[in-house]
Amino acid sequence: MEVVVKPLTPETWQDFLQLFGDKGACGGCWCMWWRLPNAQFEQQKGPGNRRALRRLVNAGTVPGLLAYDGSRPIGWCAAAPREEFTRLERSRILEPVDDTPVWSVVCFFVDKDYRHRGVSRELLEATKRWVQRRGGKVLEGYPVEPTKDRVPALFVFTGLAAAFASAGFEECARRSPTRPIMRCHLGQRRS
Repeated sequence: MEVVVKPLTPETWQDFLQLFGDKGACGGCWCMWWRLPNAQFEQQKGPGNRRALRRLVNAGTVPGLLAYDGSRPIGWCAAAPREEFTRLERSRILEPVDDTPVWSVVCFFVDKDYRHRGVSRELLEATKRWVQRRGGKVLEGYPVEPTKDRVPALFVFTGLAAAFASAGFEECARRSPTRPIMRCHLGQRRS
């Protein structure tokens, strides 16, 4: 399998719909959960969230990257400057580590036929390059480090700490036993 990664744009919107299916990946989320206050997210759950994301894409925002196996969309990674994700600002566990401006990786969705095959890591590597090209210096993620060997995919939508570590991210904070904050400094060596 050779994974190719493309940004979500109006041209790749139909591929995104194919990957997310009728339910929007997970119960009508359409990857808007991090971007909206809870009341608004719940009010527009399902088609409303799909329309909200489509408006962002049509306005020129690239909310993340799609992974492909040939022409088949197989994975998704949401990333943007941290301030675009309002829920991060209200989280005690994921509050800012310091004053460093960061881009955040907040969500993954991988087709069930492609899970456990390195797609998340490929998406992380592509996201690092993509963010760096946009001037980002630090990419931050909020993965899970489960206490069990197998965790249902629903509970690891922010990614697994092992995938982040294998893509060169380092833990920089931990305010919960299972939720490290991990960072990758882009385009520079750390001493």
